[in-house]
Amino acid sequence: MTERSTEIPAYRPGVGIMLLNRQGEAFIGHRIGMPLTPAWQMPQGGIDPGETPRQAALRELEEEVGTAKAEILGESRAWLTYDLPQELAVGVWGGQYRGQRQKWFAMRFTGSDADINLATEHPEFDAWKWVMPNRLPELIVPFKRQLYIDVLSEFREHCIAEREAC
Repeated sequence: MTERSTEIPAYRPGVGIMLLNRQGEAFIGHRIGMPLTPAWQMPQGGIDPGETPRQAALRELEEEVGTAKAEILGESRAWLTYDLPQELAVGVWGGQYRGQRQKWFAMRFTGSDADINLATEHPEFDAWKWVMPNRLPELIVPFKRQLYIDVLSEFREHCIAEREAC
């Protein structure tokens, strides 16, 4: 029998963004404060009270990437989840959640690289780059790998529309 204080029953509601440029590459940012860890990821974040997933995705894009220059191409059919490793779950989000349940959005970046500004009010990334989407699972932390495979499967049509990149 486990103690209630160590149980993490719920998933934090959130969104994720697969931002694609005109060449069909996906945006990834490197998490601040993790210099030795392969901490690259696509933008993601929580949904605020009263906010729709679509509104949250557009807000998160601006908060994390520093731009609103994007148009939504598609939305995941289902909510996708990932579990944090136990050693992280007890410290992240005050230990309230076991991971995240996310609605993902494919977006086309309509600006230029100069429109990306990581120096936002609360920066999350210290570096960024464009990568071919099929490389995403190898660049992400292992506990999110299946999530990224699912996102690629979900948005394959949008990658192909940009350039056969997934």
